[in-house]
Amino acid sequence: MKMAMDKLRKTLPKPLHPPSQFTPPTASPNLISSTPIPTLSLANTSHHQLHQFLKAHLTPSFTPQDLLIFLKNKLHYHPKFSHFDLHIFTWAATIDSFRHDHSTYEWMVKTLAITDRFDDLHSLLQGMVSNPCPCSDGIFSCPRSEPIFRFALNAFYCFASMRRMIDGKPSVAMHNILINGYVKCREHEKVMTVYEKMIKDRVKPDVFTFNSLISSCCRNSQFGLALEMFKEMKVKGCSPNVVSFNTLIKGSFRERKFEEGVGMAYEMLELGCEFSNVTCEILVDGLCREGRVLKACDLLIDFSGKGALPNGFDYFCLIEALCGEENVDRALELLDQLWRKGNAPSSIACTTLIEGLRRFGKTEEAFQLMEKMLREGILPDSVTCNCLLQDLCEVGRSFEANKLRLLASSKGLNSDGMTFNILVNGYSREGKRKEGKRLLDEMLDLGFIPDLASYNRLMNGLSNGGSSHRHK
Repeated sequence: MKMAMDKLRKTLPKPLHPPSQFTPPTASPNLISSTPIPTLSLANTSHHQLHQFLKAHLTPSFTPQDLLIFLKNKLHYHPKFSHFDLHIFTWAATIDSFRHDHSTYEWMVKTLAITDRFDDLHSLLQGMVSNPCPCSDGIFSCPRSEPIFRFALNAFYCFASMRRMIDGKPSVAMHNILINGYVKCREHEKVMTVYEKMIKDRVKPDVFTFNSLISSCCRNSQFGLALEMFKEMKVKGCSPNVVSFNTLIKGSFRERKFEEGVGMAYEMLELGCEFSNVTCEILVDGLCREGRVLKACDLLIDFSGKGALPNGFDYFCLIEALCGEENVDRALELLDQLWRKGNAPSSIACTTLIEGLRRFGKTEEAFQLMEKMLREGILPDSVTCNCLLQDLCEVGRSFEANKLRLLASSKGLNSDGMTFNILVNGYSREGKRKEGKRLLDEMLDLGFIPDLASYNRLMNGLSNGGSSHRHK
């Protein structure tokens, strides 16, 4: 037993505290009592308490299933002993009648991985190779070995150990996990090394493999190699998907190869690969960032005509870019064309355009757009709505402004005190006392008039035909 303890202690991390002076019993008919527990300082917890805890929950000659239940249901939630899980696990391995199986290995590997104890995880995996699951006693390895190592691969690379332990070659999924890990770490040379080894071992790559390879090439400014990987992908009978194209388009834009990026988008359509929202965002954002706003407009209109724009794509950024260039007429034309083709704008796109139209004095166009979006159930924010109502009232169109207010209310956009003040003042300026009085009574019913002075001021305005304080 002492030899087994010494052997396993070499694979353990350094103790958290200096070794305890407690010496456990060396002889007892009870298995739990006779086997020394880990000689690790328990700080505020006495060695005796841990010893009693083990005796209470583990019976003599416990099985791997008994230990698993103990680790999961008892030790894991204990406020004092939970951090001794690996040491209890190692202690159990020193018992002559006990042997860990894949269930206890899997629990311990996952626990160490998710708690970021990577040194301990590495030691445990090495111990697993030298002391495999009983399922591996025959000519075949344990079928749970690969899933256990697959989980650990996301914590660090233990690919070589896994290759020595499992039967046959690691699956393409295992290679993909390793490649993707190197991609995230920007270790491009290792990415390509794993891929070359994969091909040498005759493991057939899939679309996920090539997508990771293309991504790594683009991240490392090797767009030419990315194109070669794309071609190799098709040579090996692997059909590219939307992620493949999106990665290449983004990579081409990063290299300022805009025509190539747009060409790939059209190649997608030729191959029957549907656009995603991300595809359109990459194209529009990439072109707009380089000042090619009109090119982005033409592209979207063409894609819309081909029925290629995905449902729900928000072209707000393009509307904003056009308004920023003071090209509100083109923005309105774009929105109208896309809307007619079934690509309805978002509320933000509409309100952005309405603000742009208002800024250039195009009140009628803004009014028509607001009316259309309300009829289609697209609600603006109350500030934009009130600003447009103010514009209408200032040009003597208070009646139309009120109709717009009623339409908005019927669609769920409730009027506020500001809305009513704008309209009442508008009717005052136009001398429409009757209509203004009706709105004033509605304000009173809704509690929008705080005091008698406010009511009298508004009434005086209506009576005097607009001489009251004008709302700004």
